[in-house]
Amino acid sequence: MEGMTTSADTPALDDAQRAQIIDRLDDVLARVDRAAERAGRDAAEITVLLATKLRSPQEIEVAIQALQERGRRIAVGENRAQEIAKHADPLLADNGVPRHFIGRLQTNKARDVIAFAELVHSVDRPDIAEALERRAELADLRRDVLIQVNTSGEESKGGFAPTAEAVAPILERLRASERLRPVGLMTIGANTSDEAAVRASLGGLRELRDVLRAQYGADELTELSMGMSGDLEIAVEEGATIVRVGSAVFGARPA
Repeated sequence: MEGMTTSADTPALDDAQRAQIIDRLDDVLARVDRAAERAGRDAAEITVLLATKLRSPQEIEVAIQALQERGRRIAVGENRAQEIAKHADPLLADNGVPRHFIGRLQTNKARDVIAFAELVHSVDRPDIAEALERRAELADLRRDVLIQVNTSGEESKGGFAPTAEAVAPILERLRASERLRPVGLMTIGANTSDEAAVRASLGGLRELRDVLRAQYGADELTELSMGMSGDLEIAVEEGATIVRVGSAVFGARPA
């Protein structure tokens, strides 16, 4: 499959490379812990999702093992359907780690994503919900999903407008599905160095979730997927249950 990297294709990591991944991971966990403490939260309840785009099975396996040894909640997330196949590598297969899909999804990739992901983060428009439901029905699977919300209002980002009125129709559509179960919301924070704007975009997701719970009885919306390598502290302070980290653990992506 195009884009697939297996452990047989890449040289083994040396001790220094493995140590570098572990050191970076410990730095990330320390950031999560400090932010959780400031917010009066238990950091152990926050899922650290490893964003594995362009990463080799060997790199991913090192990070997973380190997270497991530290007793943290773990998931792995792909944002390109063409890279899903690498998770069948012997280093990663059947490791018990939840698998998520976190990228913008095209309808023609719904089959692969349904087969791979226990949780799909990026239901950002009605046709994606329909494609996922159709493929889940054909595969006789049930999957959890997050509704993506564009809390920053940036045109480059997908997602529903950050109002209860805009999100309610897709929420009700998913609630009626026999194959897809809405369990929370997802957003990508504002792309700016203005901390107040970033905080507003992330805190706004939590506020919207709370409104949906109050107005629509949507108590099943427990997950808030928000925060990445650059803004994870703010996300944790604002209530993230899943933070998505890639470069902060693995270093800069390969060209």
